[in-house]
Amino acid sequence: MEKTSVLVITKNGVKIGQELKEIFRDWRVFAPNKLSNKNIEIIWYSEPTSEKIVELFKKSNALICLFSLGAVIRLIAPHLKDKKTDPAVIVIDDKKNFVISVLSGHIGGANKLTQEIAEKIGALPIVTTAADVNKTLAVDLIGREFNWKIDDDSVVTKISADMVNEEPIGVFQQAGERDWYKKLPKNVSIYQTLEDMKKSNSKSYLIISDKVVDSDLVKESIVYRPPSLVIGVGLHWDTTKETIREGIDHCLEKFNLSSKSIAKLVSIKKPQDVQGLIDAGKEMEISVEYVNREDLAEISAPNPSETVKTFEGTASVSEAAAIKVSKGELIVEKQKFPPNLTIAIARIGN
Repeated sequence: MEKTSVLVITKNGVKIGQELKEIFRDWRVFAPNKLSNKNIEIIWYSEPTSEKIVELFKKSNALICLFSLGAVIRLIAPHLKDKKTDPAVIVIDDKKNFVISVLSGHIGGANKLTQEIAEKIGALPIVTTAADVNKTLAVDLIGREFNWKIDDDSVVTKISADMVNEEPIGVFQQAGERDWYKKLPKNVSIYQTLEDMKKSNSKSYLIISDKVVDSDLVKESIVYRPPSLVIGVGLHWDTTKETIREGIDHCLEKFNLSSKSIAKLVSIKKPQDVQGLIDAGKEMEISVEYVNREDLAEISAPNPSETVKTFEGTASVSEAAAIKVSKGELIVEKQKFPPNLTIAIARIGN
C-alpha cells in the first residue's frame, strides 16, 4: 500500500505536485498523460481521473488532491466506509492558497498532515475538527502513540462533544504511560481512585486501565486499554494451544483483567520452541518472547519450585519470566493448571 499519493489534474497542479515531491521524497505524484512534461518523478496515467482517484483512495494511507473540494467529495463519496478505515484526504487549491483537511482528520492523520504541508508550502491550513479548533483533547487519539486500544468506540462521539462543550470530564489512570498529555484542559480533572471520580461532578470519564471496569461506569466512559500485561507461561513440550488459551482466559477472568491489555506472552527458552505457545501467540495476535534459564534463575519469585528447578534449571518460569520481561510488578502469582501449565501475570513498570 502506498503511504501517501498526490493526484493532480492541471498544469499548475503538476508544478505543485513536483514541489511536494521535492519536499516529501517518498510520496508518489500522479498526473494525466495529456499534461506530461516528461518528468520521470511523476507517474503519468491514461485512465479517467474518476477511476484513478478511486484506485488511489483504496490503496493509499493518505490522498492529496490538487483540484476542487466539491469534485473530490463527489468522486470519493460512494466509497466512504468509516473513519477507522478510510484514508486521510486533503485538498490543495490550484494556487496553493489553502490546504484543507477533508477526511479522517484525527484517526487518519489528515489534520496533522494538513498543518505540515501548509507550513512547508506557505499556505493556510483549514481544519474544522472541533477538538482542534477549540485546542482541546481529541479523545479518540489519546494514547494512540503508545498503542492503547479503545474498549468500545460507540461512546466516543458523545464524550468528544462533552469535551468540546467544556463539560466536566474525570480521568482515572491505573496502567500505561503517564506522559500522554502536556497540559490538560480546564474542564478535565484527574482522580486517584475510581470512587473519587464517581463521586465528582464529572459528566463523563476517561479511564486508562487493564482492569475490567464496572458496567454502569462504562456507559459514561471511554476505556483505554494500554498494552501493560506480560503473561508468563510455564509449560511442557506437549502443552497445547487450547490448554494455554484456557489457562490465560481463566486467569484474566478470575483477576478481572482485560485481554486487550496483553502485551506479550513470555516463557523459558527451550532447545525447541513449544508449538502450542507459538500457535497461541499467532491466534491471539500477541508476540512471544523467550528468556534464557540463567536469566530466570537470577529473579526472586514468590513461589519457587524445586521440581521446576530439577527439570528447567531454574526454580521459577512463569513468575520469573513475567517479572523479568515486564520490569514491573507481579500482579497474579503462579496459577497451576495440572499437569503441564502454569500462568503468572505482571504489569509493565513505568
